Amino acid sequence: MKFSQHITIKHLLIDNKKFIGLQFYSNKALEILVKQLYKVLWSDEFNMYYVPNNKTHLDEIYDTFRGVAWIDSKYFFNHTRSKELNEVFDVQWYRKRAQSTNYKLCPEDYLQKLELKKYSNNTVRLYVKLFEDFINYYFDKDIDHINEVDIREYLKHLIQSKRSNSYINQSINSIKFYYELVMGMPNRLYRIERPRKNKKLPIVLSKEEIKSLIDYTNNIKHRCIVSLLYSAGLRRSELLNLKIKNIDSSRMLIHVVDAKGNKDRYTLLSKNTLEDLRKYYKQFKPQDYLFEGVKKQQYSSVSVGKIVSEARKKAGIRKHVSPHILRHSFATHLLENGTDLRHIQLLLGHSSTKTTEIYTHVAKSSFDSIKNPLDL
Repeated sequence: MKFSQHITIKHLLIDNKKFIGLQFYSNKALEILVKQLYKVLWSDEFNMYYVPNNKTHLDEIYDTFRGVAWIDSKYFFNHTRSKELNEVFDVQWYRKRAQSTNYKLCPEDYLQKLELKKYSNNTVRLYVKLFEDFINYYFDKDIDHINEVDIREYLKHLIQSKRSNSYINQSINSIKFYYELVMGMPNRLYRIERPRKNKKLPIVLSKEEIKSLIDYTNNIKHRCIVSLLYSAGLRRSELLNLKIKNIDSSRMLIHVVDAKGNKDRYTLLSKNTLEDLRKYYKQFKPQDYLFEGVKKQQYSSVSVGKIVSEARKKAGIRKHVSPHILRHSFATHLLENGTDLRHIQLLLGHSSTKTTEIYTHVAKSSFDSIKNPLDL
């Protein structure tokens, strides 16, 4: 059944009591039905009707509008998109930190919720750091007494400090996490505007620069790391999580498990890279992960970054080069060679072709048929 009207239900916190907010476009028929709900009230602050938050009132809402309007509950029920991570949740770094009387630490409930949501250790570190920056900006104020005006003032401070849009957005996420998920107060940040995301085009290396980068690695292990980042279009975390069993040489594919968005996918295995991997395996004898440290533990993210950076310097490449830029280059070169955008999307593990379309803006083939007016 298709409804022309819909009502969005949301969590509201008014005078420290939880309510169900009902938001809908002005409609007399819906308004008459809403006013018939038991204990319904109007909020000028949130510009919507609301009822006490309990199962009885929630059932009444669904019963009242069944067959009349669609109830949109995406903001009401907690659906998590958290990954089922293989890594062990580790907050020992937090426990071992030197404590200062002049510095507020992140609440224990915050850490516990991050653990329950199975956030990665990198995300945990980032959220804790950003949230502690926020609560220490209001050092003399109790966390739960910080209001929306204070949050706006803090964001204004970040803007004046010339923080990037990405940094500000991540700060908002860390603050929202506390008030909405830890404290169960989702309406706290309804009207906080986010800065627009910068629409920057990805940096792309030429095929010659890629070849030079691979040739200037220190050893066979480093060569395999750089080659895989490029030839399989892997994210750094995906490379580090690769296990020996994920290399399917019979089908010339790499099985990427538990990648971003909790998705598995297959990507390409280069013949040249496979030859190098065989040499690497004989020399280094990894046991579980494809790339391991000295003590056979999972290889570190920092080490991968250093390998790429050192190879760039030796190759004399002046562009900024990171592991992710090799992924950008992989996608762009495929597009330039005529690979369908949908296939590139699958290889990269993008949820939508809209994300993949960014490479049409940097692919050389997009400009080959255009003649410069000066040359006409």
